[in-house]
Amino acid sequence: MRFMKNQFVKAALGVVMVCAFALPAAAQEVKIGVVSLQAIVERAPQTKAVMDALREEFAPREREILAKQKEIEDLQAKVQKDLAVMGETERRNAEKNLRDLGRDFQRLQTEYQEDSNVRQNEEFGVLQRSVLKEVQDYAQAQGYDLIVGDGVLYVSSSVNITEEVLNAIVANYKATSE
Repeated sequence: MRFMKNQFVKAALGVVMVCAFALPAAAQEVKIGVVSLQAIVERAPQTKAVMDALREEFAPREREILAKQKEIEDLQAKVQKDLAVMGETERRNAEKNLRDLGRDFQRLQTEYQEDSNVRQNEEFGVLQRSVLKEVQDYAQAQGYDLIVGDGVLYVSSSVNITEEVLNAIVANYKATSE
């Protein structure tokens, strides 16, 4: 019983000591800001530049897919038109060609989609890291102690610094691209 009483006294004394040391730290004003990273990534000029670069990178393959699709449509129309006058062997060959073209088309589409997704993920990963670094630089320059990101259920306009950070990112982007 005496042991428990001593432990309780020690614990209470520890809590009092922690509170005494924490009080001055709590009295200091803490500067907190909230940033919506999603809003910044959506509206940053770097996002448009990345999207334009990806569109340009994949444009030749997209044209190739469209050409293959047109080739299939033209062959289907020709086979439908000539079906009545085709012999059995000729009809089978035409159907085989259509199946082969269809498989090639599906393969091209699948490869394009996979490659496009991989490149988008790569580029947006770089973009997100860049935006995160800019947010951190802004927070340090402005003397923030804590920046909270996505997942916030409510934020007042007094601590929401998304627009200020976005303006800084736009200014940095313009400065580096000139």
